[in-house]
Amino acid sequence: MLLDRFSRWLVPLAVANLVVNIGIVVTGGAVRLTGSGLGCPTWPRCTDTSYVPHDALGVHGAIEFGNRMLTWLLVAVAVLCVLAAWRAAGRTRVLALVVALGVPMQAVLGGVTVRTDLNPWIVSLHLLVSMAIIGVCVALLDEVRGAPRLAATSTVRRMSWLVLATTWVVLYLGTVVTGSGPHSGDLDSRRTGLDPQLMSHVHAWAVYAVLAFTVVLLVLAHRSGNQVVRRAVGVLFILELAQGLLGFVQYFTDLPELLVGLHMLGAALISGAATWAWLATVSRNPSHLEQPTQLTTSGA
Repeated sequence: MLLDRFSRWLVPLAVANLVVNIGIVVTGGAVRLTGSGLGCPTWPRCTDTSYVPHDALGVHGAIEFGNRMLTWLLVAVAVLCVLAAWRAAGRTRVLALVVALGVPMQAVLGGVTVRTDLNPWIVSLHLLVSMAIIGVCVALLDEVRGAPRLAATSTVRRMSWLVLATTWVVLYLGTVVTGSGPHSGDLDSRRTGLDPQLMSHVHAWAVYAVLAFTVVLLVLAHRSGNQVVRRAVGVLFILELAQGLLGFVQYFTDLPELLVGLHMLGAALISGAATWAWLATVSRNPSHLEQPTQLTTSGA
């Protein structure tokens, strides 16, 4: 049957889901960093009379319209992934559906962003929803291709929750910093009115906190002998260090567009990595494990 044929492509489609959702964050950042946020000044049409840009809108119209067209790629991949996951376990289907439903929700939210002339708080929400979808994509990929594992110790699990929660605080504060800074997406778009230097320092302190918590989690995973958690948290820690360094460089070089774009890519990767680090502490099909490990679900 048709669904059986699609099911063979579940893993590559889950990977594609993650890749295109990270990609839309990067292209959305390019729209804002090139000042093309209102290249198509209305939504769902590009102009009041046309769904496509005309020559008078110039390159900004082409950039914004191109980013809108990428949404259809996200839709296609998400729908194919749902079809591939339809005969899989219920959790897999649910995760695939959440991603698929998130794409049109993001499209509408993008329309609200344009309709409100790039209100920085709406732009912030728009980006955070993308980060959440990336997390769901990671959960879906973990579900369809990961090996069985036992739960980590309760201490490790609690610390992983703290790392994940603090990561989201950092992501949110990053959007607040951006909303108070110079890259608004359009010269006429308003800012939050907050002091960008002050918010940068607040954001930096949150970064210090998540780095400290990640180090603690890495030590706990090492002491418990949990290789799965140690590997996932190690990747997260490396990304955090790279992202922190990039943040400092862009701050002291007056926020060049290229570095800001790379920083947005880093934020998307960290969203996925923090989700992976938390998922690594959760059991999955433990009955399939041939031999027990020294890890238990009790406290360390």
